[in-house]
Amino acid sequence: MKQKIAITSIASISPLGTTPEVIWENYLSDTTLISTREFNEELQFVAAIPTTIRNEIAILRASDTKYKALDETVLLGLLVARQAVCKAGWTAGDEFGINIGSSRGATQLFEKYHKEFLETGKTSTLASPTTTLGNISSWVAHDLKNRGPEISHSITCSTALHAVLNAVAWLQSGMATKFLVGGSEAPLTAFTIAQMNALKIYSKETEAYPCRAFDFSKTKNSMVLGEAASVACLELGEQENALAYIEGIGYATDDIEHNISISDEANCFQKSMKMALKGINPSEIDAIVMHAPGTLKGDTSEYKAIQKVFGANHPMLTTNKWKVGHTFGASGMLSLEMAILMMQHNHFIAVPYAEAQVLRQEIRKVLINAVGFGGNAVSIVLSKD
Repeated sequence: MKQKIAITSIASISPLGTTPEVIWENYLSDTTLISTREFNEELQFVAAIPTTIRNEIAILRASDTKYKALDETVLLGLLVARQAVCKAGWTAGDEFGINIGSSRGATQLFEKYHKEFLETGKTSTLASPTTTLGNISSWVAHDLKNRGPEISHSITCSTALHAVLNAVAWLQSGMATKFLVGGSEAPLTAFTIAQMNALKIYSKETEAYPCRAFDFSKTKNSMVLGEAASVACLELGEQENALAYIEGIGYATDDIEHNISISDEANCFQKSMKMALKGINPSEIDAIVMHAPGTLKGDTSEYKAIQKVFGANHPMLTTNKWKVGHTFGASGMLSLEMAILMMQHNHFIAVPYAEAQVLRQEIRKVLINAVGFGGNAVSIVLSKD
């Protein structure tokens, strides 16, 4: 990294809650936040945001006539963006870029408009603009009145961390000094869950933890979907209010063998982690927040990649998907938030059913992994200072 990049605030809405205090309290509990909901007359495991937060979404939707037709991915993005810039001390009219992405985008609205089309042969006037992927960043920019670039993208489940990569490039180039980055996902719909079931990766577990992410002895896929939005404020240089600094970034893509596959030893992760560790002694990394989606191949291939890069004496390993499910495009930023919280509290959050690990006395540097369908991996190293 040519210049330090500070994370001056982070905000999220997820099954964990919305405030750092509540989120941390939930992380300290061994209880999963996964429950069941009926889709197409069948109960499915999901990790949903609390009812109180859904009330906030309803209030936001009613606050402006222009917001009534927006998808929940956009409304979630608006709420977390407001929180993040307020915490960072940014104000309306400030010059900063925005890059907020989503794996699926306006899933709920798209399904609604498609159903209307099948039933009537017609669709709403707003069907196109409200379902485009660029909708999230453009509406956040409208809401925050920023001056700067507005970028949206989808790189499946590594979307949020790719937003970080993009912002780092802008900041290091001198084209911007501040960037709001992250992801938003509201995928709890009948069609989306049917897709995951069709891939045979969705959980049918009967044990206490429906998503067995980080369980390397499991014999069945156990992915569960969750909904969330999370964004962070990045600023160039040292900052008094920095929560953490981005010390290394890495990225790579596997050679595609199958539309959703990743190589047996996650070559993409090996490359992305090595790139992120450039100039950093691997022994300095105290913990890794794994992508670990709860699938057989996804979990084991990433673990093999970590062993290849770090050897047998690897850092402490964890993931949060056993608790909040897989939130697709937002998942990487939730992992980054978890890393920051562990550094702030100097407390490692272990997976409750996993084998006990040797705990390091201090957590100063954490590596975060994310990967999406097709093996597009991102690794980011955070440090306390």
